[in-house]
Amino acid sequence: MRRLVLPLVLAAALIALATPPAPVSAAADAAVLNAQKRLNALHCDAGPADGRIGSHTRSAVIRFQSRHGLPQTGRLATTTRRALYSTKAKRCDIRPVPARSGSGRRIVISQHQNWIWLVGAGGGTVAQGGIVDNPAVLSKGTWRTGSYCGRPARVRLNQSGSVWMDDFVRFAPCGIGFHRIPRYKSTGRQMHADYFLGTNLAGDSHGCVRLSRALAARLWDFTAGRRTTVRVL
Repeated sequence: MRRLVLPLVLAAALIALATPPAPVSAAADAAVLNAQKRLNALHCDAGPADGRIGSHTRSAVIRFQSRHGLPQTGRLATTTRRALYSTKAKRCDIRPVPARSGSGRRIVISQHQNWIWLVGAGGGTVAQGGIVDNPAVLSKGTWRTGSYCGRPARVRLNQSGSVWMDDFVRFAPCGIGFHRIPRYKSTGRQMHADYFLGTNLAGDSHGCVRLSRALAARLWDFTAGRRTTVRVL
């Protein structure tokens, strides 16, 4: 009998090793899937709803948190989940212009929200969207688009090292401006995906304010032919 016991134990052990592990938590995957669907319904851009938390979903969570004044952790903690499923949850892509941002035709930047607004003369929002900037370089205050340090105010295809910076509009000394997410000269591809805009997940810029291709084009047109006030909050 003892001769049979050992082979049976070894066989059981081998079967156990060969059996694939069960999913860590099917319930957790379902919870993430539902959260992704809810984030997308609120125009927070969580990407494909696949039940997995990657950088795309984390960026959506951060945009939702910044929209609702929550700590921007990128995690679906209890407070965030409660706000997400509330009937009072707000869209991520439409935000009110911050108070005390001035009046009249202007550009408003919220470094806390990583967000920008183009405000028309009548106070209405012409366009808005997420940004990537660098608060350590760009100080809060009031600036104006234009030439600084002898450098041109506007460059349709600016460059810095190995990248292009489309629709560059300067607004602070000496080289700080708005532009599309930088594109590598070698491939034409963007330095990072659009879904990082509105978050700090892509790291800080070198000082400029990165925008989506569409918003950079809108800002280029918005500032054409005039100096425009820029309020950084």
